[in-house]
Amino acid sequence: MKGITIFTSLVLAVCALCSFMPLGDEAEIYDNTVRLHVLANSDSAHDQEVKLCVRDAVLETITQITQGAQSAEEAEALIAQNIHTICGTAKETLCELGEDKEVSVTLSEEYYPTREYEDFTLPAGKYSSLRIMIGEAQGQNWWCVLYPELCTSNAKTGETLVKTGFSKDQIDILTGGEEPKYRLKFKILEIFEKSFG
Repeated sequence: MKGITIFTSLVLAVCALCSFMPLGDEAEIYDNTVRLHVLANSDSAHDQEVKLCVRDAVLETITQITQGAQSAEEAEALIAQNIHTICGTAKETLCELGEDKEVSVTLSEEYYPTREYEDFTLPAGKYSSLRIMIGEAQGQNWWCVLYPELCTSNAKTGETLVKTGFSKDQIDILTGGEEPKYRLKFKILEIFEKSFG
């Protein structure tokens, strides 16, 4: 009898967890997004300023490189083809600032926690990510979304998401149209990833 109770409890727990796993529109968000992650050398005010200067220069370069990309896959391919140019921009910016720190630029899959921006929220999970590490890369980092292009201050979230092919349901998920339901899902996914990822 005890064995049946344990088995039933496990089945119910798995079913409950599965109801929170990303499916359909939610899962496609991961595939349709390319993120940017810039890590500062340290938390000093100076190193944080340096990080923002590198960020601005790199964003300008990436915007030119990915202009006209019709999908996250295409944007990712363009970034990969031009990774040396992006790294060169970062190095040149550091040189102009009188910094002799090393910088590395990689394009890979990276785990992100749930991230709330001004008018949209991205769920926790693994995303294609352009990672820029300055010096020791021990300082506070800076995140944004390269594709769809939401890093720039003049980007209008709703319009950009529609233009880049997100469905109405996906836009609702990202912008809070189903806020309580999806915020809970995102949090549970984050806890699950940290525990078992």
